[in-house]
Amino acid sequence: MPPTTAGPSSRSCMTGEEPTHSQKVKYFNIKAGFVNEHTVCGVAKDGKETLLSAEHIVIATGGRPRYPTHIEGALEYGITSDDIFWLKESPGKTLVVGASYVALECAGFLTGLGLDTTVMIRSIPLRGFDQQMSSLVTEYMASQGTRFLRGCTPSRVRRRPDGQLQVTWEDLTSGKEDMGTFNTVLWATGRIPETRSLNLEKAGVNVNPNSQKILVDAQETTSIPHIYAIGDVAEGRPELTPTAIMAGKLLAQRLCGQSSDVMDYDNVPTTVFTPLEYGCVGLSEEEAVARHGEEHVEVYHAYYKPLEFTVAERDASQCYIKMVCLRKPPQLVLGLHFLGPNAGEVTQGFALGIKCGASYVQVMRTVGIHPTCAEEVAKLRISKRSGLDPTVTGC
Repeated sequence: MPPTTAGPSSRSCMTGEEPTHSQKVKYFNIKAGFVNEHTVCGVAKDGKETLLSAEHIVIATGGRPRYPTHIEGALEYGITSDDIFWLKESPGKTLVVGASYVALECAGFLTGLGLDTTVMIRSIPLRGFDQQMSSLVTEYMASQGTRFLRGCTPSRVRRRPDGQLQVTWEDLTSGKEDMGTFNTVLWATGRIPETRSLNLEKAGVNVNPNSQKILVDAQETTSIPHIYAIGDVAEGRPELTPTAIMAGKLLAQRLCGQSSDVMDYDNVPTTVFTPLEYGCVGLSEEEAVARHGEEHVEVYHAYYKPLEFTVAERDASQCYIKMVCLRKPPQLVLGLHFLGPNAGEVTQGFALGIKCGASYVQVMRTVGIHPTCAEEVAKLRISKRSGLDPTVTGC
């Protein structure tokens, strides 16, 4: 079928159809790949092809969950986080394989729904996050009923005659093999960028051969000056939706000549929405020590009890706050880590101050709002170096 051609426009990257809404953005429901550095060819569901040419092209195709295809039965019998909300029936007894925030979030809400849920972790939970906080996250999940198989890796999945899935795994410490039966196996072992079908080589766009992510500079520019990549598909970028949105907005402003600002990827706040939420911004304690040296880092911390836990008599053993600072006055805040209710809300507010270069002294001069969990951040007086008990005992 011969392709139709859509000519370039002076005000938009791609043209060829009437605007679909008031923003005058022309939308094409097609799967596209590069023909050359200025042209892509899109194919619709009915097989019709459309050629689109543009002065500037932005790649923002994101990523998909990775299936561990080297494991027997992984693709045939497993699902991913993309599938869990589309199930027609309850997943039942579930094995979640992986230790990322996606794995722990899924396991957390499945346990909360009353389902028998097990998480299989090969090495450490929440790699890239502060490991003390990560341990507290999994401790709380375990106290709520989530089971953990640590230091294990699956080798095969088979369907039994009764319909259940038999999973075989290896204990990496002992080398012994073990197995269990589940109704659902959910793979949460990472994500892969949607680049393989883009024909990037036809445009001359370079990728990391290992990750298949697109190589970009600080301006989000690829190896071709007029082709850009933002979000999960770009190498070295945090896989966070709000980050990609802001990077896209700033790129659009630069392309339109409205601004020269580039995305700042330092001190990007995020939250892991596990049963006990973990919010953080800035450096982990490990990163701060590696970058500045242990002797130059001061960590203030506290175990606290949220008001809502007190009234309901809930266990608050893992409710914990840690502020990582430079030791030299006025003690610049390098990172904030908050584990407790509404961690996302708390972290979002303090993220502005940290982004603006807040110091420990300034945080301590901030008046807290009582009774809130956030006020505990402004009351962090005990350092790890002091060796004193960091448990908050009263108002």
